[in-house]
This record gives sequence, structure tokens and C-alpha cells, in this order.
Amino acid sequence: MTDEFRTRVVELMPRLRRFALVMTGDLDQADDLVQETCMRALARVAQWQPGTRLDSWMYRIAQNIWLDRMRARKVRGVSVGLETAEEISGSDGRKVVESRQDLAAVSAAMAELPEDQRTLVALVCIDGLSYKEAAEITGTPIGTVMSRLARARRELHARLQGPSAATVRGASKLRVVQ
Repeated sequence: MTDEFRTRVVELMPRLRRFALVMTGDLDQADDLVQETCMRALARVAQWQPGTRLDSWMYRIAQNIWLDRMRARKVRGVSVGLETAEEISGSDGRKVVESRQDLAAVSAAMAELPEDQRTLVALVCIDGLSYKEAAEITGTPIGTVMSRLARARRELHARLQGPSAATVRGASKLRVVQ
């Protein structure tokens, strides 16, 4: 493993963390996903080809780990900790609850999107990658990236604003901001 590889992985960490947060919807799970992604990448550094896109390789590792976890969760079910209830109690519980409801609504709407659309929303709308970069990372033609993003934005807008919102002009310009 070279120093260049280590440096590039460290530089990629903030972007990888944002991507993981979109995938998981939870900061702790996102951090776990980033850690596992880095561990797997370091263990399999020989599989990475110098001169290719490291970010694409790392995003794919993260995506594959997350998909494996989701499959396992379907079998085992979801567990909820008591910490969630404790976190809500704060100086202004109303704002905390409203913010969490908004975040939960966006997370739920994102979770309803097909995996390919959710990944593209994470890469383009949240991580700020270009359509071309997202196409390279996902191995999808750029036209397909554009159409999937348009559908994803319309669907998110419809789910967050109600069914009549999908027909509102400009609904495809929704940008998810963190």
C-alpha cells in the first residue's frame, strides 16, 4: 500500500461519509459503514487498479456493504434503541421533534426510491458530483443518470408535498440539501 493511496483515502473520507449518511439515514450507522468500507478497501487494496477512480471503487464497496446489511436486516428485523427517546428531550423539544419529523419524512421518501435512483440522488444532489462523474461511478450511461434523477426528484417531491405536487411545473428541480 502506497502513501498516495492512504492520502487519497483520507481525502475521500468526508465525501464517503456523506454518501454513507444518505444510504443509512443515521449518523452512527453511516460512521460504521465508512469504517467497514475503509477496512475492506485496505484489506483488498491489491484489487484496486492505480490510475482508476478511487472514489468510484470506494463508493461501490460502501454500496455493496449497505445492500448486504439491508438484506440481512430483512431476515433479522429492525431493532430500536432507547437512546432515540432520550435524544428527543432537549431545551426545545418541539423544534427537535419537528426537525426529526422532517428528516424522517425525507428519509422515508428516499427509502422508497429504487436503489439506483437513491444512489444517484446521493451522488449528485448531496455529494455534488456531476452527472458524468455519477455515470462513471455507477457504470450507467449519462442519459440514464439524467432520466433516473429526474424521476427520483419528481417522486421525492410528490412524496414530500402530496400527490398533486408531482404535476407542479418544476417539480424535477428538487435538490436534497443536508
